[in-house]
Amino acid sequence: MAGLWRPVWAWLRLDLRRRWLSLLALALLVALATGTVMTAAAGARRGASALDRMLDVTLPVTLMPVPGGPGGPGFDWEAARRLPGVAAVGTFLASGTFSIEGHPGVEIGGVPMDTEINRTVERPVVLAGRLADPARVDEAVVSSRFLEHSGLSVGDTVTAILPTPAETDAMLANNGPASVSFSGPRQRLTIVGVVRSFWWFHDDPAYLGGIQTTYGFTEAYRENLVGTGDQAFVVGLVRLRDGAAGIPAFQAALDRLAKHPVDAFDIVKEAADYRATTTFEAGALAAFALAAYLAAVVLVGQAVVRFVIGATADLGVLRTLGLTTRQATVAAAAGPVLATTAGALAGAVAAAAVSPLFPIGSAADVEPRPGFDVDLAVLAAVVGVTVLLVAVAATTTAFAASVRGIRPARPRGSGFARLAYRAGLPAPVLTGLRFALEPGRAGAAVRPALVGAVVGVLGVLGSLTFQSGVADAAANPARFGQSFEVGSVVGWGGEDFAPADDIRRLVAADRDVLAVNDTLVDVATVERRPVTLFSLDPGTGRPLSVPVLSGRLPATPGEIVLAPGVASRAGARVGDIVTVTGRSLADGRPMRVTGLAFVPQDSHTDYNQGGWVSAAGYRALFPDGFKYHEFHVELRPGASAPAVRDRLNEAAGAGDVFYVLTDELPIDAMNRFLGIAALPRLLGAFLGVLAVGTVGHALFVGVRRRRHEVAVLRALGTTRWQSRAIVLTQAAVIVLVGLAVGVPVGVLLGRALWRAIATSTPLIYVPPLATAALALVVPAVIVTVGVLASVPARRAARLRVPDVLRAE
Repeated sequence: MAGLWRPVWAWLRLDLRRRWLSLLALALLVALATGTVMTAAAGARRGASALDRMLDVTLPVTLMPVPGGPGGPGFDWEAARRLPGVAAVGTFLASGTFSIEGHPGVEIGGVPMDTEINRTVERPVVLAGRLADPARVDEAVVSSRFLEHSGLSVGDTVTAILPTPAETDAMLANNGPASVSFSGPRQRLTIVGVVRSFWWFHDDPAYLGGIQTTYGFTEAYRENLVGTGDQAFVVGLVRLRDGAAGIPAFQAALDRLAKHPVDAFDIVKEAADYRATTTFEAGALAAFALAAYLAAVVLVGQAVVRFVIGATADLGVLRTLGLTTRQATVAAAAGPVLATTAGALAGAVAAAAVSPLFPIGSAADVEPRPGFDVDLAVLAAVVGVTVLLVAVAATTTAFAASVRGIRPARPRGSGFARLAYRAGLPAPVLTGLRFALEPGRAGAAVRPALVGAVVGVLGVLGSLTFQSGVADAAANPARFGQSFEVGSVVGWGGEDFAPADDIRRLVAADRDVLAVNDTLVDVATVERRPVTLFSLDPGTGRPLSVPVLSGRLPATPGEIVLAPGVASRAGARVGDIVTVTGRSLADGRPMRVTGLAFVPQDSHTDYNQGGWVSAAGYRALFPDGFKYHEFHVELRPGASAPAVRDRLNEAAGAGDVFYVLTDELPIDAMNRFLGIAALPRLLGAFLGVLAVGTVGHALFVGVRRRRHEVAVLRALGTTRWQSRAIVLTQAAVIVLVGLAVGVPVGVLLGRALWRAIATSTPLIYVPPLATAALALVVPAVIVTVGVLASVPARRAARLRVPDVLRAE
């Protein structure tokens, strides 16, 4: 064994001194490639499991019942706790509020009405500090986003400004806060912890952070928060022992307790939707890692093969002195394997160092343990596989070169080159075409250049096309079915705040109003699950333009349109008959599903979780009134929603009757696909850089390997400028192939990715088109390849013909 390794070590020491720079470059290339792959793969695994790891420790809520209308204020939550299947119920105040001095944008977490929240249900993960003592009046917990925006830290204090009981009574009478300027008592709160859970304060970037007080705070200021009457609105967080499986039985029991269908937000369904988003993000990140690894295999493999072939040629002299084939193979492969091992280990260290930046997107908002994280499985797998692949490639190449030598590739002709020859194109153009499409006797690699150009163009165009879809959805609420720009709530709990007919006439008289819908809202059950229904009632005017995904809007009392989320949950399709139960639990009526459409997005209903019925159908289901009475106003194209809102408020003599509905855009849905928007850009940039490197490498190496052909042409009379034209023609062909294939494939790829996002969000899909990218990509590619080709073109022109011919 010592006889085997002695000449190998001797050669390796010599080779390291002689070609250390090449080995260092190989190690850096491996470190960059494997570091990128390990970072992305570990981030994908961490992101895919983030929500489940949080739910495993937070005792998550299953349902959030909102018993509005009759049974709302004063609802018996103690009786709800005793219903079968209930593991815990925590209640919070949804109608009372207060403000934090100096922090007007902070979200006030539900004011706890008992000690169950944060203890037996929705027990949050503590990121720093501790949970607040429920008995303390002066303690609070916050989200990490609040600390980021406020500059505070654990141990600092803030001041809560509460309303007076009279101000709270006025807010309850007006169905919401008229002002955030309260004149009640002030309470200093100490921030004792930073918390996170799926329901409380997962750090959605759309808001400035949140703060949550204690039950002791509620008890100390009960009248300030609840008011003096019995109108306070309390909402429950219910954790069922059987989770999602126990929802139907609990919902039926809850409806019987309230004596009407109770609107209950299915938090398990929300978690499933969120999990689908984080899974998609993780899949996209894993795809990025796979694409990067495949590209790295090609680049590193080429470098290793070139290095081994050069080393094998140098070892030929030692073979004549007795070096065996086995020793030559090990000696030639040792340098690249050692460089790869060092580079892979450096990449692992780099991946661990940047782990606090992951997970990304929506998963980052629910990561229970943010910060440094080492995924040993991913690091070991990538390092091991990379070293193994390089070792196999290096030893196989070295053995083949030692035994058989390197055989020149068999020349392959190109049909395009033959057509160019028959067309009588000039010799430099014909030669450049051959250089781009034929490997020739020198075995020059032409496919990597062509594939690199195609992948670079389609990567950049695909990412920008996807970005175009994101920008379109962010600027168009109609993509979420919100075709009505202005709204107004004119009644609640079966009573109107003002004469609805007067408000309708006031709205219809505005010059920019196209349609007004008199919308009654209440909760029914569809196939025994609560669904918020909206009535379609244009009066004598034009009907509201509700975007229909499939089918048509309801026209008779026996017809209903469902949002896609409800239809999926109920297993209903257009044309099916579903059982719908209104205010009376005794009668369920069959209704035909005539279409699928989104519903108005607001604070009590998700745009994908409701349904539409006709005015007559609504009256048949809810003969006694409504939960909410709203107006939805559609404006003429180009009209300013804020301007119309201000005019209508001025005409109504109040400042808060009308509001801009697009302010209620589904921010959660937007944030979910915006969270992965960076991935296509990163992949496009990576593929673009890869394309530049591949094309540049092909042009440089092509001139060096084909210098004999260029020298022969020079000897036959080709001028220096014609030699430059050969390389520039080669570059032009690569550009044309890259654009011809990359542009259509990139646009189709970007649209396919955006369609997948639109389907999973969901939103109305409109094919995106990155017009600016299409206009810029052609000149950008031409300029980039022209710059890359300038240096090898100059080298071809300055070739020393006699020296090359003598060497050959």
